[in-house]
Amino acid sequence: MHSTNLLLEEPIRMASILEPSKTSFFPAMTKIVGTLGPKSRSVDTISACLKAGMSVARFDFSWGDAAYHQETLENLKLAIKSTKKLCAVMLDTVGPELQVVNKSETTLSLEENGTVVLTPHHGQEASSSLLPINFSGLAKAVTPGATIFVGQYLFTGSETTSVWLEVSEVKGDDVVCIIKNTATLAGSLFTLHCSQIHIDLPTLSDEDKDVIRKWGAPNKIDFLSLSYTRHAEDVRQAREFLSKLGDLSQTQIFAKIENVEGLNHFDEILAEADGIILSRGNLGIDLPPEKVFLFQKSALHKCNMAGKPAVVTRVVDSMTDNLRPTRAEATDVANAVLDGSDAILLGAETLRGLYPVETISTVGRICAEAEKVFNQDLYYKRTVKYVGEPMTHLESIASSAVRAAIKVKASVIICFTSSGRAARLISKYRPSMPVLSVVIPRLKTNQLRWSFTGAFEAESTSATNESVLKVALDHGKASGVIKSHDRVVVCQKMGDSSVVKIIELED
Repeated sequence: MHSTNLLLEEPIRMASILEPSKTSFFPAMTKIVGTLGPKSRSVDTISACLKAGMSVARFDFSWGDAAYHQETLENLKLAIKSTKKLCAVMLDTVGPELQVVNKSETTLSLEENGTVVLTPHHGQEASSSLLPINFSGLAKAVTPGATIFVGQYLFTGSETTSVWLEVSEVKGDDVVCIIKNTATLAGSLFTLHCSQIHIDLPTLSDEDKDVIRKWGAPNKIDFLSLSYTRHAEDVRQAREFLSKLGDLSQTQIFAKIENVEGLNHFDEILAEADGIILSRGNLGIDLPPEKVFLFQKSALHKCNMAGKPAVVTRVVDSMTDNLRPTRAEATDVANAVLDGSDAILLGAETLRGLYPVETISTVGRICAEAEKVFNQDLYYKRTVKYVGEPMTHLESIASSAVRAAIKVKASVIICFTSSGRAARLISKYRPSMPVLSVVIPRLKTNQLRWSFTGAFEAESTSATNESVLKVALDHGKASGVIKSHDRVVVCQKMGDSSVVKIIELED
């Protein structure tokens, strides 16, 4: 594992830290994934979230039905239209998630050193002594001494809203547990996590497939967050399922690493997935506290070198109920960026939190500050060295485009692409300037109608390229990304060759 990507001028003048930050067109390059729910599903709130910096909307199907999420999605579409801010859609599967069912929503008080029974849910009411669960195989999976955690929204780490249980004995299908801390559980659903224990349930359940087929496909989701990914085969099976749904053939699969099984098979999962989500909620329970940082830094480095997006979760839990993050949380966000995180995922903070907009804005500002001291030059050299020689043709073009942009201090890199692969490859090298993708889909016809395909690099004539480039430059000028006398690096395909060229704009 390599040293930090922090870049500071030595000796730093401490007073300079208090100077106001310079404004820029892109407040932060790090993406923010916001989970939409009860506190963030109105058109006005979603619009404010988009303006604050949310670029991916996450729909968590661990709760709420398809109709509820569809209404939220329609509001998102209206917000996108009114704000003119692009926002991708992510569907988060339930997977083999164990849940305590509390239909009556009775507040449950559990006392330290008391006992509570976990039993398969067959219509029983939850109480302080009985917790019905949605899995009948728990008794076969655990043994006395096993650790189980129960809490709402994957535990905030608070000793009063999550309970730590230790299995004392197994009686038929029931699991009798000793309560290790006094806690109060409130709500209709609590997540149950068995530390370092294999749960014999499919990663992509029949319920998940039904949701993807009936909700994901019609809405053409951009990302599928595959919860509890444990093996590379989980990703392959999910991709095979998506490929059968025509509208989702290009949907990207982000593997969610949530337990030790996923950690043990991380390299194979990374090779198969389009991106990785480091779910520190569950994983932070499976791992000893002193090992969490090591996993984060190692996993992010692996993702960076592979050119796969990495998303970090659970960074500002306290903002669910507070307007400001703790000092440790603020530092955690910045360190995630310096470690190489491509995005920050907000869960309960925006789903049910009191300050969804302020949370997104605060996280965005912290990310922007961290990016200003990110040692891009060191990162670039390290990535090129890792890739090694000989490079593939496309890798060489992408790295050359970034190097040229750095050397001439270009304001933007313009990339011609039709599948997005070229733009993602350029982004792998973390240019300090934005990458403007010009999407040129291929046309095909069956003599009756024309349609676009998502093939890789678009082939077009020089005249066509020049006219499209002018459109891209005009768009960049209109949006404020490009100004007169700026230098722009263009990466495009001309005939059978891919080229990188530098353009210096006139008045």
